[in-house]
Amino acid sequence: MEFLQSLPCPTIDRPFGIHLWPIFDKAFETVVGYPASEFRFEEGVTPMSTFKETAVALVAYYVIVFGGREFMKNRPAFKLNTLFMIHNLYLTLISGTLLALFIEQLLPTLWRRGIFFAICEHEGGWTQPLIVLYYLNYLTKYLELLDTVFLFLKKKPLTFLHTYHHGATALLCYTQLIGLTAVQWVVIDINLLVHVVMYWYYFQSARGIRIWWKEWITRLQIIQFVIDLGFVYFASYTYFSSTYFPWAPNMGQCAGEEFAAFSGMAVISSYLFLFISFYIATYKKAAKTGRPRRNTGKQAVIDMAKFEVSSPSSDAKGNAKSNGAVSTGRANGPVTRSRKA
Repeated sequence: MEFLQSLPCPTIDRPFGIHLWPIFDKAFETVVGYPASEFRFEEGVTPMSTFKETAVALVAYYVIVFGGREFMKNRPAFKLNTLFMIHNLYLTLISGTLLALFIEQLLPTLWRRGIFFAICEHEGGWTQPLIVLYYLNYLTKYLELLDTVFLFLKKKPLTFLHTYHHGATALLCYTQLIGLTAVQWVVIDINLLVHVVMYWYYFQSARGIRIWWKEWITRLQIIQFVIDLGFVYFASYTYFSSTYFPWAPNMGQCAGEEFAAFSGMAVISSYLFLFISFYIATYKKAAKTGRPRRNTGKQAVIDMAKFEVSSPSSDAKGNAKSNGAVSTGRANGPVTRSRKA
């Protein structure tokens, strides 16, 4: 009993019982050289803060991916299971850490000022600590590009769904950063939650552990997109109606640039469409045909996450997991059948 009483008690301001930001602040200073509380996002000054830098990085990504696929065409596949485990474990931990820091920053605002203030006012969703977290989340999108590198080195199928979403997500995060949108924390937080679950699944799969709830990850991701679009369309509607059609019912101004609103609506809508198409093709059609799923590891999980579609991967036994593709599992070698969104 005394031990339990000595534990820190969670509060609205300290939802985890302890104050995480000072710990993060010191860790940030150790790595970067100055505290996170002194970070300022300045377009053209902060690394990866210009469209040119973003465009060069994404073009390089696609050149490496498709060039790498051609390079590996007549070469044996790499195993890379240990590196794959490390990659997924790191992304699980960084996603969980960022999510905890977001919760600590946002919960007091949501409790005291309400949801509209948090998604539409700069003082609610564009504070200095949140900008640090937005920027770090944006940088992780480039780390996640390694998902595709693992694919072509392991000679796994590259689908439109996978290659499209990785580049589009990095670009989307960039537009929201320079577009000063306050609503982006909703999309990011749900995506981080999905990433914790999804990358943990891939980590365990790489260890050879079979997870029975894989289909529920896909369902969680569908829910993610629906919630995302609800918030994004609401914030965009109230901004445009109050700005250009004040006679229409609206909640007033909402922080953010117009190009960022269009970017958010377009990209996330495309994710939802592709995701639902994939889910129907993967699960519903299989149920109608009555064919049993021989190995759940052969079914892809899409992630946006990110606002992302998850990467194909391989478990410890070499079972194929493709994003939008299914292997027949025949004894004479897998035959891949692309699924069009």
